[in-house]
Formats: sequence, C-alpha cells, structure tokens
Amino acid sequence: MTKQALLPSVGVGIPPRLLVAGGAGFIGSAFVRQLLRDGEGFSITVLDKLTYAGNLANLKEVEAQAGLRFVQGDICDAELVGKLAPEVDCIVNFAAETHVDRSILDPSGFIRTDVLGTHRLLEAARQSGHVRFLQVSTDEVYGDVEAPQRSTETDLIRPRSPYSASKASGDLLCFAYHATYGLPVLVTRGSNTYGPYQYPEKIVPLFITQALDQLPLPIYGDGAAVRDYLHVDDHARGIAAVLARGEVGEAYNLGRGEEPISGRLVAQTVLRLAGGAETLIQPVRDRPGHDRRYALNSDKAQRLGWRPTIDFEGGMVRTVRWYQENRGWWGPIKSGEFLDFYRRNYHPLAGSASAP
Repeated sequence: MTKQALLPSVGVGIPPRLLVAGGAGFIGSAFVRQLLRDGEGFSITVLDKLTYAGNLANLKEVEAQAGLRFVQGDICDAELVGKLAPEVDCIVNFAAETHVDRSILDPSGFIRTDVLGTHRLLEAARQSGHVRFLQVSTDEVYGDVEAPQRSTETDLIRPRSPYSASKASGDLLCFAYHATYGLPVLVTRGSNTYGPYQYPEKIVPLFITQALDQLPLPIYGDGAAVRDYLHVDDHARGIAAVLARGEVGEAYNLGRGEEPISGRLVAQTVLRLAGGAETLIQPVRDRPGHDRRYALNSDKAQRLGWRPTIDFEGGMVRTVRWYQENRGWWGPIKSGEFLDFYRRNYHPLAGSASAP
C-alpha cells in the first residue's frame, strides 16, 4: 500500500506542525507512529502527562526521528498549553481518561481531564489562530443503541456513564467554540478500539494477557453486550482522513460497520488464538448502567475516502501475536497500579490478575 493510500499528503489538508495531546497513549501513539512512518514533512510535538496509561515505549520505534518532540505535561496546565500552541498549526486531542469502569469508581478525574483539559486546549487553539482542532471522542456518547439501529452523527447524544458524559461535554465544547469563535474544529467518534500497546484494563488486552498466563477472564453479567471492534491502525487512518479532508464543525463516526461482537465472543476468540479452556471465562457482577449495544454508521467518514481494512479475526490474530511477543511491555504493568484497580473492579476475582 502506498503512502498516499495510507495518509493524505500535507498538501491535501494535514497541517505540517501538530501538537498531539495524549500522543504517548494507545490510539495517540498509533497516530503519531503512522504519520512519522508513512507521511512526509511532519513536525509533531507530543504532549502527555504519562499517567498510568501513557508510555514512552509506545513511541520507541519513531523516537529517533527528527520530526518528533516530546513534552511531559498536563493539558489542564493553561500556561504550558499556551506556550506550546503558538509553535504548531493544529491540535489533535487524544488526551483523556477513558475507561468506563474507572469513571464509575472515581468520576472526578474524568471531568477534570476530559472537560477542563479540552477547554484549555480549545482556548490555546483559539488564541493561536489554528487551522484545525480535532477532538478524538467515542461512540459511547450515543449511549445504548437498540438493534438494528446504527448511530449517525446527527443522532441525539445520550451518555450513560461518567466517562461518556465527560466525552460528550468535550464534544459540545468543541462545537460551541466553532459556532461562537469560528474555531475550525472536527470531532471523531470511534468504536471500541484494540491492537498493540493497549493498556491491559480494556477488554481485549485484559483477556489476552490473562489467557497467556492462564488466569480468569472476567466477563460482565451474561457477556452478551456487543460492540463494534476497530483495529487501532484503521482508527488512526480514519483520524488522519478526517483531519485532512473533514468539513470543519462536523463530527465523523469511525467504526467497522459490521455486526457488533459480544464480550463472550471476544473471550472465546482470545482463548482459541492464545490457548486456554473456556472454563477460564468467569462471569462477574455487571457494571452499573452497562450499555448493551453500540453500533456506528460510518458512511460519512467513508465518503472522505477512508475504509477500515482489518477484519476482526485478522486483527485479533495480529494483536494476540503482539502480546505474545511483547511480554516485556505488558508484564511489568500488570502489578502495582493495575493490580489495585483490578482488585477493586473485579473483587470476586481479587488477586487473579498477575501470574504468580
């Protein structure tokens, strides 16, 4: 596949100087790696607080490239953000607290980062006269979606968790800055994303790393809640396409658009690929307000020329293989902070999150 097919050139619409907030996280680092690997002429400043889910190892393969600069800091730091913003042409905001389970345990950090932090970045972009501001959001802002409906960008947003409410608030702030100040904002709403370098609190890496250590795979309730799973490389390409060719003031859904997949099928797929008996699947008490179904209509983004290219089976094969080959990345993570979270969240299985 050519570079032109992977990423639009700078001339087509991606500004050459970018501030990527949260660029050491899961999706943010995939976006940065993709731009520096497959694009030309980019100068990228990554701003990341390096909380539990941020990891400089995620950028290791591009760390020596001249176009990359890393700054450790908080998007809520108005002074820092105000200093960095005039040095770039646009901001792409991946920085967020992202896990529904954590938002249920402690919502305050989500409001701070996802709402106040987004406001700080919007203000910096407005004052710097940026040509683009792209907010990376989530399909969870649409809330529970009845079959066979697929959410479109004009649907009402009905967030049902502190996480999705904080992301919806960030989206609305972006659109308000466009309407009030003329800031050229774009919003992407991605479906459940999986792939390499994902912190193992999320369902796919949690199940993979648990299976590799022959530990329980905790599944909420009956395991029948369904999601549209999108590989991180497809998600990053979609964000690049929207940044390059999207219409400002608009939202764009990014999902595979296939039949959503249940949590139980994710667990069964992992066990088939990584090895392990289905007796490792252990139901736990369902999370409060658990949405049963997310499904996206991504026709609008596809009209920009973006198409997801990695199907679920192929993506899972690649992802399981990556975790098998990179225990040195995830093994140390599954202790300390992660283990404390696991024990609080999956208390019936306390202590079953790391190999002895």
